[in-house]
Amino acid sequence: MPADLRLLESANLRAQEAALTGESDSVEKSTAEIRAAGELALGDRRNMAYMGTTVTYGRGAGVVVATGMRTELGRIAHLLQAAPSEPTPLQRRLDQVGRTLAALRVAIAGAISAVGLVRGEALVDVFLTGVSVAVAVVPEGLPAVVTITLALGARRMLARNALIRKLPAVETLGSVTTICSDKTGTLTENRMTVTVLDVAGHRIDLEEETTAQGRARLDLRSPAHDAPEGSLALLLIGGALCNDARLASDRDGDGDGLLHAVGDPTEGALVVAAAKVGLVKDELDASKPRVAEIPFDSERKRMTTVHDLGSSRQGAVRELVTALCPSAARLAVTKGSVDGLLELSSHVWVDGRLEPLDEGYRARIERAVHDLAANGMRVLGVAMRPLEPLPAVLDASAVERELTFVGLAGIIDPPRAEARDAVARCKQAGIRPVMITGDHPLTALFIARELGIADAGARGVTGADLAATGDAELDRMVESVPVFARVSPEHKLRIVEALKRRGHVVAMTGDGVNDAPALKSADIGVAMGITGSDVSKEAANMVLRDDDFATIVAAVEEGRVIFDNLRKFVRFSLAGNVGKVVVMLLGVLVGMPTPLLPLQLLWLNLLTDGLLGIGLGVEPAERDVMRRKPFPPGAGMFGGGGVAQIAGMGSLIAAISVTLGAVHFLAGNPDWQTMMFTTLAFCQVWQALGTRSGADSLLHAGLGSNKPMLALSAAVVALQLGAVYLPVLRDFLRTSPLAPADLLTCVAASSLVLAYAELEKVWLGRRTAVSVRDVARVW
Repeated sequence: MPADLRLLESANLRAQEAALTGESDSVEKSTAEIRAAGELALGDRRNMAYMGTTVTYGRGAGVVVATGMRTELGRIAHLLQAAPSEPTPLQRRLDQVGRTLAALRVAIAGAISAVGLVRGEALVDVFLTGVSVAVAVVPEGLPAVVTITLALGARRMLARNALIRKLPAVETLGSVTTICSDKTGTLTENRMTVTVLDVAGHRIDLEEETTAQGRARLDLRSPAHDAPEGSLALLLIGGALCNDARLASDRDGDGDGLLHAVGDPTEGALVVAAAKVGLVKDELDASKPRVAEIPFDSERKRMTTVHDLGSSRQGAVRELVTALCPSAARLAVTKGSVDGLLELSSHVWVDGRLEPLDEGYRARIERAVHDLAANGMRVLGVAMRPLEPLPAVLDASAVERELTFVGLAGIIDPPRAEARDAVARCKQAGIRPVMITGDHPLTALFIARELGIADAGARGVTGADLAATGDAELDRMVESVPVFARVSPEHKLRIVEALKRRGHVVAMTGDGVNDAPALKSADIGVAMGITGSDVSKEAANMVLRDDDFATIVAAVEEGRVIFDNLRKFVRFSLAGNVGKVVVMLLGVLVGMPTPLLPLQLLWLNLLTDGLLGIGLGVEPAERDVMRRKPFPPGAGMFGGGGVAQIAGMGSLIAAISVTLGAVHFLAGNPDWQTMMFTTLAFCQVWQALGTRSGADSLLHAGLGSNKPMLALSAAVVALQLGAVYLPVLRDFLRTSPLAPADLLTCVAASSLVLAYAELEKVWLGRRTAVSVRDVARVW
């Protein structure tokens, strides 16, 4: 922390102490110091201020050193505003489809209009036909189908605890190639439990006692362990005093005196561990009240509290104070990263006596930290220092020095059982999970290996490594590193940007205010619904209501289903439109009158693109949806042979309709145009049923697996029959009633479309199998 801000903090702490003593002169003096320090900090750093704070009770004096966009919150807001809002993969693909269709409809409408003029048709008829064909090229139902499909997908995701805040993100999830996830609470249960207490020469294991919901429940009338003595007691007392968690009554209980921890899960674990041996935080706070504190800081990775000893100098605390400073009236307790505490400690407490912290003790402590971290535990150390008198400047540099290291606690946070399966599904689906955490690298690697994120020989990268790494090296690093540990929110942003530069579609999790820029920069920002801040939720595309990694994977699956359905609809609609346009061209070229009237073309488009398109939009997931790689971010709706499929199906629909119409036209059947009109409608019904699945046959997929599609198909058939047999619609669409034999001919001829769709799946499957065998032989 800069010197001027340390001075401001020190003045603030002295004001707190003066307020506690009730000395008005001291309060006025401290207030003046705060004002002077604030002016100094403002003079040198007009773009810097503390994070937002909510005052709930008490009295105090404050100095405004910056406002608005010049505060730290303002800086984050500026980062959020500066982050570009890039189009989603779906928006890019639909833009591509729109540009392609715009060019096609102008060319095709112009060609048909030119042919009509050459044939000497009336200018009005040529104009209406050209406009109708131009309209027929465009799938009018696309906006409605896309919106309905995305909305229904968002509803399904909500049922799976994923709240979608921005609708296009529903489909973007299906293109995700990398999921960057936090560890605590997302990949793990966020059920912190102290299982190991380690001091010089002593180590004990505590039992893990939890309910079915994973919450520690305590009965203070019967402690789980006997009260320890010496260093172990001092360690537990320090962990409970330097702590903002508390014990509260268990409302789920039946009034039997059970308690549970409320607050930060890590701090709660220390409070529970002390209570298990009869050292209750409320009683410790009453006997050694907190008079000042230096809050936790992510750079220092520790916090310090100062306690008034009064007359409560019993047991282990008395021994420590007597050994260090018998006249001390206060005790400073520091809790945090063991590495940082060792740098600030000069002694170690061993069996009730003070020993210099030499290389032997240092090596033993570091070895204990390494062993616990390698077994997946979060490790926190506790150190103490008697204070008499209080330093003139109560800041970190004055208090956190010449400490006596007491011991360390190993805290386990078990991996979520469902996270293992979720990670396996990610890898099966071609998605790479990456762990990003602030924990010790060994702890992170242990959990990552347990879940399958990292292999046995994988290495982790720390925030210090990232700070010393340039962008070019980071771009290469993010392709292979599975674990980033001891990272800050700024590092998350760099990792996201590096992955995006490598062409990945990135989902990033976060919960803090500082995570907001990374969440907004990611293709899919995922905020935690339980532990996340309002700012992170506002910046995110999706909010996890259960903070569970498995929910992200479930949302990715839904996203893939939605993209598959949208692609099926686009191909279905364009193939049908190609068929209609080719019918118009061929009919004119072979010398027939205009095959379809403008109103008939519009009727077919509304009937098929609208109703049948919605049916395709609610198609359930195919069996291989999570057993294939994500679609490349740059791939369009026509990738993977889409153009050939559209052209083949459209040509078949046109050939069936034109052949049927030409035969009956030449035979002198006056209903030939109505037969072509009806055949085109039935062709698209069979086409919709045949293209429901890209790999499975209609019978294998199950006729009843998509009941809305069956109902909508029946509705299309009924409406088309109404267009042929109801007088009102006949007059409007200029059709004629078909004889039963002609109607059956239309049904039989159009059913060839279903046969073609089923044979195409068989051929594509065989072609894929041969290709795989050929590749295997080469390798």
